[in-house]
Amino acid sequence: MLSPMSQDLLPEDGAETGPGKADYVFSDQIGHLLRRAYQRHLAIFQRNACDPQLTSVQFVTLCAIRDNGPSSLIELVKSTAIDQATIRGIVDRLKARGLISQTSDAQDRRKVINCLTDEGRQLLEDMVPCAKRISELTMGQLNPAERLAVTHVLQKMITQDGEE
Repeated sequence: MLSPMSQDLLPEDGAETGPGKADYVFSDQIGHLLRRAYQRHLAIFQRNACDPQLTSVQFVTLCAIRDNGPSSLIELVKSTAIDQATIRGIVDRLKARGLISQTSDAQDRRKVINCLTDEGRQLLEDMVPCAKRISELTMGQLNPAERLAVTHVLQKMITQDGEE
């Protein structure tokens, strides 16, 4: 005999089960589609980056330092939306490659500030045309209206409920 709880897990009378019979198709869901689109973008990035060792999150981090000036880890977390543990590893790898340097904050010696090196600036300069091509390839066959729409919708999704 089934317990009342396990009976709740059974399909309703007349409901079909088995392959292709689900009313929830994971491959049609937004999370799955976003993940697949992101996987495609990452593959395009790796194939088209001018530096094969540079990852997309490293590139974003370098861009954030370029755009915002010398930055602490907390500032990089806010500007890149990359969690603190991950950004710490990214910064360590960029520093090891000589793309960023670190100094202490003048007001708070405990605070580490990340700055672009000349090599980091040069890599960004070389990478920007590649990044434009990567964006173009990621958008693929979308027409101009679709490109604008997908960008608008994604921006709207990530800023819902006052989140940024």
